[in-house]
Amino acid sequence: MDESRWLDEREARVWHAYLDLNRELPAVLERQLVRDSGLSNADYSLLVPLSEAPDGLVRSRELGTMVGWERSRLSHQVGRMEKRGLVVREECPEDARGSMVRLTPAGRSAIEAAAPGHVETVRRYLFDVLTDEELDVLGRAFTRVLDRITADD
Repeated sequence: MDESRWLDEREARVWHAYLDLNRELPAVLERQLVRDSGLSNADYSLLVPLSEAPDGLVRSRELGTMVGWERSRLSHQVGRMEKRGLVVREECPEDARGSMVRLTPAGRSAIEAAAPGHVETVRRYLFDVLTDEELDVLGRAFTRVLDRITADD
């Protein structure tokens, strides 16, 4: 039986800080978005790639890949956003089985109104507390970890 490679004290401290950050930063971003714009993190997550796409139109499957969601979660979220007039679903012209998600004018207005406050909150709680050197280290570290994950997939 192999011996487990337990985390040492420093590794455990960093791991727990990461877990805490992974819980608290999305929560503070969610509170700010809901308070200031009525959007959830899930709304915002879909509105960003739609607002950046040509004509605000993205194939559903691609949108799910962009945000890392499974089809069911995407479908439910798009349905909620449709009811609020932020997006509409359309048939895919190239593939009758596929569907497209289009940003509506109301959705574009919502993301444009929400983005400045969201970015300011990201700056306040992440970038403003780090030095340039720390940002460089985090950028390299995040890239290396993501490279490992994608290489193992």
